[in-house]
Amino acid sequence: MAEITCRRIGEQTPAETRRVDKRVLVDRIWPDGMRRQGAALDEWLREVAPSAELQRWYGRNPLRFDEFRRRYLTELGDQRHRYAAARLRSLAEHRSLTLLTATQDTGHSHAAILAEWLTEPGPRDERRPDAVPPETGHSDPRPPGHSDPRPTGYSDPRPPGRRAALSAAVADLNAGALAFVMGTGIVSTALYVIGAGTASAVLLWLALAGFVLLVPAYGWRLLRRRERFVADLVGPRGFAFLTLAISANVLAARLVPDGHTTVAGAFLAFGTLGWLLLDYGVPLALITTLKRGPSLDQVNGTWFLWAVGSESVAVAAAALARVTQGHLLPVLAVVCWGVGLMQYLLVAAIVLTRLLARPVRPEGLMTSVWIFMGAAAIAVLAGVRLIALPPGGTMLSRPLVVGSSVVLWSFSSWLIPLLLALGVWRHALRRIPLRYELGWWNLVFPVGMYAVTTHELGRATGTPWLTAAGRWEVWVAAAFWAVVFAAMVAARLRPGRPRSAASTSARTPS
Repeated sequence: MAEITCRRIGEQTPAETRRVDKRVLVDRIWPDGMRRQGAALDEWLREVAPSAELQRWYGRNPLRFDEFRRRYLTELGDQRHRYAAARLRSLAEHRSLTLLTATQDTGHSHAAILAEWLTEPGPRDERRPDAVPPETGHSDPRPPGHSDPRPTGYSDPRPPGRRAALSAAVADLNAGALAFVMGTGIVSTALYVIGAGTASAVLLWLALAGFVLLVPAYGWRLLRRRERFVADLVGPRGFAFLTLAISANVLAARLVPDGHTTVAGAFLAFGTLGWLLLDYGVPLALITTLKRGPSLDQVNGTWFLWAVGSESVAVAAAALARVTQGHLLPVLAVVCWGVGLMQYLLVAAIVLTRLLARPVRPEGLMTSVWIFMGAAAIAVLAGVRLIALPPGGTMLSRPLVVGSSVVLWSFSSWLIPLLLALGVWRHALRRIPLRYELGWWNLVFPVGMYAVTTHELGRATGTPWLTAAGRWEVWVAAAFWAVVFAAMVAARLRPGRPRSAASTSARTPS
């Protein structure tokens, strides 16, 4: 493929003009103060620019660039953009291109995203200039005199109606979509430990249904939308993919007390394999990728899922070790508990540095920051499960595990008022609208995990007041789950809901 560059429309030098075969303006609006007769460009593909709605949301805010990039890449595959995008890709296959824009900061512009997109191989239908005609009611991006290359009888190959909507929803699937399963599964566990068996079973079935529906969707997205999948994986929210492993381990731990040890073992095997691949893969992708600008602004609350993934393996392995024979599961539980503790300390230092050293915008402070508390709480639960194993099988002394668990529980308790105060600052003082988004499940999981942890730590240490407090917290977590679930259903049923609402929680930092 030929060289692709992007420039401000008024910054091209004569040498560049002679060297480049094709100069294409990719803005939706003609640049102010630029005379059309004297413009040094060969083509104006206005339909390849981001939608007006997306441009208004972005507002040229660099903190939103990674999410803007993800949403714009999604738009390039819709009906409105695909013909112009295919035309641009066709040009790039045969000659060098300079993408022109009036944006001041070209490095954080849609032109830079297009330049990157054009250097990657696209799906087969995106390469053809006749892939999809421009949508009716929008201006033709082709220059005057350009004949229609589509054959007679051409029809749009995309599936109509619900199939098209489903395909679009899966293509836009949020990397952390399985947070729903995590939150529902842990609240089911919380209800089980206080004896609310019926409510716990209902939530367990909902979590299982969510897992069965979402995991194949991840696989479809990997196979059919590989570029978008990889772009998310190497982005600042790449750790959100660990929800795939964590949700499986949460379900495994919940199924053990019901006696479904075989099914629990299968979930644990899936979760452990996913943890191994992602626990190493995501940091490696972030370290080795060249398509990022290193900045503390990219650090966000989903990074704590790195530690949560390790602790989830420890919890599930310890729960299953209580009802099975052998030394493998206890050793796995201890090792993952220790690994998770170190990962938590490392990520906590990075996230606190980002929050304290860099400005935090209220719209950028997301519910994922609550995973800060949830990661500490799940480490406590893993410690409690290790205490319940037979002596001598964990390689750790009971006082060490108990002491570490109490310290972590105390720290997670201390974090709650701080996180609540940040929520008040965001929604009450800065008036960010309080409406449903997928990220609310990142809040359900820590609340449910803290409730389970408080109750189980009280039982393990023989502290009645802690156990009693845990029972009340479980009902708070259940009520919060019900509110978020109802909000999710209402958002899905609301007329005029954006097609990609399932992915709106993936805004940048924290």
